[in-house]
Amino acid sequence: MKPIGQAVAGALWAATLSTLGDWIWARSIPAHRPVYGLIHGTALCLGIGLALGLVRGRALKGALAGAAIGLGAAGGYYMLARLMGYTAMFVLWMGLWVAFGLLVARGLGEPRQTTAAGWIRGALAAMGSGLAFYAISGIWTRHRAGGPDYPYNFACWTVAFLPGFLALLLRGPGPRVSRQESG
Repeated sequence: MKPIGQAVAGALWAATLSTLGDWIWARSIPAHRPVYGLIHGTALCLGIGLALGLVRGRALKGALAGAAIGLGAAGGYYMLARLMGYTAMFVLWMGLWVAFGLLVARGLGEPRQTTAAGWIRGALAAMGSGLAFYAISGIWTRHRAGGPDYPYNFACWTVAFLPGFLALLLRGPGPRVSRQESG
C-alpha cells in the first residue's frame, strides 16, 4: 500500500477507535473519572502506534510505544487541566503527535530518519491535526439532542486524524541515517 493509502487507513482506524470510545463514554461511563481518561488515552494511542508500527513492520513496538505516549498524554491532560481547563486537551493532542513523529523517525524501522526530521514531522502532524481537532471539538462539547451522532463523529474523527497520519507517513526529501550512524 502506498503511503497516502496507509495514512488514510490509519486515520480511518483511529476514527473507528475514537468513535468506539465516544460510544463507551456515552453508554457505559456514568461519571468522568481520570482513570477512565487514562485508559481511553492509552488504548487509543496504542491503536495509533499499532497502525504506525504495522506500516514499518514493527507492530508490537509501535503499539507499546503508542500506549506509553497515550498514557503520558492523558496523564499530562489531567495535570494541566487544573490550570488550563479544556485547553489542556489541545496542548496534549499536539504533544502526542510530536511524540509520534519522533517515534516514526527514530524507532520504527527503516529508513531511519534524524531526530530533527522527527521533530519536523511531529510538528507538522501537531499543527495539522491540532487545527482539525479544534475544528471538530464540538462533537463532545455541543451534543445533539438525543445523544451523539456516531456516523458524524466518525467523519469528524477521520478529519482530525488524517493530517497527523499524512505528516508522519508521506515520504519526502530529508536526511536518513543508517543504523550504524545512529548508534
